[in-house]
Amino acid sequence: MNPIVTVQEAVTAFADFMEPTNAELDAIEQEMPVILADVELLDAHIVTLDRIPSELDNRRIRRARRRALAARVALLNRTATASLPGGAA
Repeated sequence: MNPIVTVQEAVTAFADFMEPTNAELDAIEQEMPVILADVELLDAHIVTLDRIPSELDNRRIRRARRRALAARVALLNRTATASLPGGAA
């Protein structure tokens, strides 16, 4: 019979390498408005899964879609201005 050995030491030995880097955390933080806007849009769609959407539901979905698009445009504008050489706009 083979003994069952835990692999806790092998798993935790690489835990430091599995954490996100500071650059990755900064990228996530920059994208957080887009992520939150997408979650709001998904919530608006989830509410209407089990029923016919009312006019209020349609407004909520349209508003959430506009916010998601605006967040994406703002993110693209921030990254575009940050990546231009020489500070040109």
